[in-house]
Amino acid sequence: MNRNAVSTSKQEVDSGRGIRYRCPQEALMNQNRPRGVVVVALLMILFGLAEVTTGITHNFFGISTARVTSSAYAGVAIGALYAMAGLLILSMKKRAAALAIVFLILDIVGRIAMVVTGLYPVHPFGQAIAIIVGTSIVAIFAVYIGSQWSSFS
Repeated sequence: MNRNAVSTSKQEVDSGRGIRYRCPQEALMNQNRPRGVVVVALLMILFGLAEVTTGITHNFFGISTARVTSSAYAGVAIGALYAMAGLLILSMKKRAAALAIVFLILDIVGRIAMVVTGLYPVHPFGQAIAIIVGTSIVAIFAVYIGSQWSSFS
């Protein structure tokens, strides 16, 4: 079998950098992503899914929410925003990173709203600390994404 026939029979994708890949997945895997951005994105996805779980079950790793429907919807929405922000920054596009920062700001506003409305109970003291730490992590992720702005295209 002719090698040229084999290589031309497979679909090739141009990466935009003059490199041709045989499949879109290979092109995605070979993007230059700073390790810190990837770690933050994966943590955001993981923490977002944990937030969704908390919204559904009203209790996850000792953090609890009020057992009302509005709490479930709010918790799931906040978690979904958090996870989607992580997915967006993996694209390494500036518009996606900007939208991710907006999602994280909405996450912070949503957390504050849940505390103010009593959907996130702040008693006992450990619960309040967990809410403060969790919200601080979201803010740190937003600042980190902004600090890595030049890494996005």
